[in-house]
Amino acid sequence: QVQLIESGGGLVQAGGSLRLSCAASGRTFSSYAMGWFRQAPGMEREFVAAMTWRNGGAYYADSVKGRFTISRDNTKSTMYLQMNSLKPMDTALYYCAASPGGSVYYTQSYNYWGQGTQVTVSS
Repeated sequence: QVQLIESGGGLVQAGGSLRLSCAASGRTFSSYAMGWFRQAPGMEREFVAAMTWRNGGAYYADSVKGRFTISRDNTKSTMYLQMNSLKPMDTALYYCAASPGGSVYYTQSYNYWGQGTQVTVSS
């Protein structure tokens, strides 16, 4: 019912910036909480950031607070993740996801996922 497509990943030097986009189609975009997750080789998929209409706020993992900013444009059915002061530890495959309900911090709350976009940060 919902299709998500990420874009904007790439290779960047430590300290640089990158902006990811997630385009949504299908069900009404504004009806879902939206989030970003990432997964590095050999690691579990982890929460990065999310935004929900229920609480009207943005939520971030401690590891990215002060560096990343999540936003969404309902008129364009697109979500963004602005990443600044990137570190090598940020290297991962980044996924956007949509949640019809539940806690935005957990993967189990999301029913729809994009294919992922690779972000690589070099020293």
